[in-house]
Amino acid sequence: MKATALLTVERSGDRSVVRELRSQAPTTLVPRRGATAGDGTAVVHLVSSAATPLGGDLVDLRVRVGAGARLRLVGTAATVALPGRGSSRSTVRIEVDEGGTVEYLPEASVISSRADHESELVVDLAAGARVRCRETLVLGRYGEPSGHLVASTHVTRSGTALLRQRLDLGDARMASSTGYLAGARVLATETVAWDRDPLDPASGQWWSLAPLAAGGALATAVADDAVTAGHRLAEALSHHPDAEDLVLPAW
Repeated sequence: MKATALLTVERSGDRSVVRELRSQAPTTLVPRRGATAGDGTAVVHLVSSAATPLGGDLVDLRVRVGAGARLRLVGTAATVALPGRGSSRSTVRIEVDEGGTVEYLPEASVISSRADHESELVVDLAAGARVRCRETLVLGRYGEPSGHLVASTHVTRSGTALLRQRLDLGDARMASSTGYLAGARVLATETVAWDRDPLDPASGQWWSLAPLAAGGALATAVADDAVTAGHRLAEALSHHPDAEDLVLPAW
């Protein structure tokens, strides 16, 4: 299966509006009723409308946020990578114009046994643009070993690299090492480039918040389950100088 989704959000007066939206199974984009949050942010739900990615699938999502616009793209359910013929691949490419804001917050990705999946997230920020991108990786369904995953993240601002990271997970030989996620099966990360950056790193029980050399910060948490990993990631983000802006509202 090959599927492509496209989303464009632009500023209109005091609110952000969806100008272009095209999607197809398994990636379905659904704008929230009421269109915007209280601060004018356009809210769009990312819905998995089919069992995917299967081996051989290619899924592509492209997002553009115009100057001064705000987008919150939120997942509604976990994605499960499944085995099939060959490897599967998903790509997300996000462009944010000057002064724009994007919050990309999908639900967890589960790498089931024998799956072979590659994911890539590319974010290109203009000057003054803001982003937060969350990724929660669950290595295997309950009671099963993980499949293989290669996850790459590339974030740039005005052509300068803020983060280039590659995770290679699911190797049974590495899993026996104490240096490999410390035996945890869930890894949660969030890349944040907001108004301010933390001056110093912070860490606690299985979580950390690290400033990036060229701007932005990376929060990381590990746990045995996704709920605990989420709580630890929230604890890491509570130490960010813009922590109040990073708390999601309850609808």
